Amino acid sequence: MSDDIEDWRVQFDAAVTFANGGGLQAQGFRLDASGPELSDSDLGELFVRHLGLLMVDKVAISNKQLLREPHKGSRGTAGAEPAKGPRTVDLSHVIRAGMVTYPGLPGPEITEHLSRPASRELYAAGTEFSINRISMVANTGTYLDSPFHRFADGADIAALVLSRLTDLEGVVVRVLGAEARAVERGVFLPYDVAGKAVLIHTGWDRHWGTSRYASGHPFLTADAAAWLAEQQPAVVGIDSVNIDDPEDGTRPAHTALLDAGIPIVEHLRGLEQLPVYGFRFHAAPPAIEGMGTFPVRAYALVDQD
Repeated sequence: MSDDIEDWRVQFDAAVTFANGGGLQAQGFRLDASGPELSDSDLGELFVRHLGLLMVDKVAISNKQLLREPHKGSRGTAGAEPAKGPRTVDLSHVIRAGMVTYPGLPGPEITEHLSRPASRELYAAGTEFSINRISMVANTGTYLDSPFHRFADGADIAALVLSRLTDLEGVVVRVLGAEARAVERGVFLPYDVAGKAVLIHTGWDRHWGTSRYASGHPFLTADAAAWLAEQQPAVVGIDSVNIDDPEDGTRPAHTALLDAGIPIVEHLRGLEQLPVYGFRFHAAPPAIEGMGTFPVRAYALVDQD
């Protein structure tokens, strides 16, 4: 240990009582400390975190001694190495007042129901809240289509099974730089897509917020959609304005996928941040009866190994 770095550890006794009964005692326990000024209350919290104790009511600290010695890396205390968890990648567009998601559909209206100044008359001095309201069509921002969006007897947003929308093994199918707008069946053949979140990376999200976004976008062919429907992925997503060609009024991709019970996520963004494999996908809307489509906060957890 160099002379200009001061490491501290603390030795103490602890008596723990639990909210659901029982207790625990420790004598001569040692933990890393952030410095010589450590209160009994802070030390008790470090002790609870280090041991992962649940339902703790009180911690009594006694015989506390500060020691000049190197850190050992105690869990939840100074010097501990943070756990290396997955990296979170946001795949959703921010919803803003007046924004255009799909050409011809109105943008959302975001207003105040209860303003902060008005709320001050309802609460104690120094306490205020804001309650907002939003009016929008369901096809706003990054959203998910349920079978009810296409079929009157299909499952609506509230009826979707969460296991098909959350913690899904994902696969990114990249079609960047393709000359043709149509995404054909052959693009998907190298991938195992059954039960997975299949995310089609076209790069079209780079036009989001511009007039270019609304037209000339990539889309799935009827043959590609039919093949995906047969393979039964959990969900299919695309970073484009529509998974179908808007010139085709039969909407073959929506028809094939939603008829097979496969939800669709449109207007994704940021798929370039994902690997082809090695991530988990999440895109769950609130459970609203009678809705076929609703915005989601789509995101991926990427393995950092």
